[in-house]
Amino acid sequence: MAKDILMPLLSPSMTEGTLVKWLKKEGDAVKSGEVIAEVETDKATMDLEAFDTGILRKILVQEGAKVPVQSKIGIIGTKDEKIDESATSAAPAAAAPAAAEAKSAPASEPKAAEPAKPAPAAAPAAAPSGGRAKASPLAKKIAADSGVSLATLTGTGPGGRIVKSDVLNAPKNGHSGGGGRSIFGTGPVAKEGSTKLSTMRSVIAKRLLESKTTIPHFYLEIEVDAKPMMELRAQLNETLGKITPPVKLSLNDLVLKAAAEAVRRVPAVNASFEGDSIRQFPDVQLSFAVAIAEGLITPIIKEAQNKSLIQISGEAKSLAGKAKEGKLKPDEFQGGTFTVSNLGMLGIDSFCAIINPPQAAILAVGNIVKKPVVDANDNIVVGLRQSFTLSCDHRVVDGAVGAAYLKELRELIEKPALLLL
Repeated sequence: MAKDILMPLLSPSMTEGTLVKWLKKEGDAVKSGEVIAEVETDKATMDLEAFDTGILRKILVQEGAKVPVQSKIGIIGTKDEKIDESATSAAPAAAAPAAAEAKSAPASEPKAAEPAKPAPAAAPAAAPSGGRAKASPLAKKIAADSGVSLATLTGTGPGGRIVKSDVLNAPKNGHSGGGGRSIFGTGPVAKEGSTKLSTMRSVIAKRLLESKTTIPHFYLEIEVDAKPMMELRAQLNETLGKITPPVKLSLNDLVLKAAAEAVRRVPAVNASFEGDSIRQFPDVQLSFAVAIAEGLITPIIKEAQNKSLIQISGEAKSLAGKAKEGKLKPDEFQGGTFTVSNLGMLGIDSFCAIINPPQAAILAVGNIVKKPVVDANDNIVVGLRQSFTLSCDHRVVDGAVGAAYLKELRELIEKPALLLL
């Protein structure tokens, strides 16, 4: 009996999805659990697996099309089975529930970058001369943003389709006239025009506006002595670099560990507002911001309060790598209870971050800078200082609670040996 392939609900806040790419064509055999397509949700580009075994008899939604959750996108059946033509529409399935925005979706969870896929056996084909270049939605957006002409590129995707990697690897002469010029030259630095928001970017815009206009933010900032943390990192890396396999800790690893431990000490910040109640979370599900092509996404180090510095370092590197490759699973970026956003590594001295609802706080981490400071003997010396700004939801976190959290964080940063206990 023929079975419908439906646009799945792949994240709690997803209402529609974009069919990025079919990995099977009509007439191909399909096994249950086999990946048959790539779907762009409001958070990531993800694999769509078949739930039935048979033949892909009909493709109802073409690549690049957006359809609501639970809409029919294809039909799987037997080889000789007659398909009811009246059923071959992409209309939503009967009684399909609307996807409601879950409270657990962070404000700034955009999609992961489009994953690179191995090219099939077919030889790459150049974009048709004078015609419309065949490209993935993400490739088109990156090309438009960077001023790259798709007509000059050779696609390495299925059937010569231009994918993200083709645009990113475009030669300098692959830029269209007038777009993407050096800021030191004359003329515009980018092509004038507008780009339609992706599903992910639309969700980012909606939830950031919701966060900033419905959550009463207030901000607390401290400046700490970062020299002890830098010295400890150097000592640890000297030893850890000699083991097999070698381990290299980043300053962000120590910050993540300190942030999680400070939450364990002041659990009141690890909560969310739920209308007529405040929900307290028992574990620190530590979200951390990772920059990707379309914005940023926040992978989660689960139960971070129970993990060692080396464990946190390993998980952070693994999750960040998966995020940049677009391979995060939903449970790896949904359900965070406290977020750390570090722009210090990009040279930003200090900033205020927007809270990821339903979380009640987010920690913004600034750069380590040299500046004159007064030491314990009232001498002016060169210090290494780092800024931390805590954005709080005043419905959940009072000023005294936020101050208590930053007090604990300061102790952990300035006495980093405590992170090894």
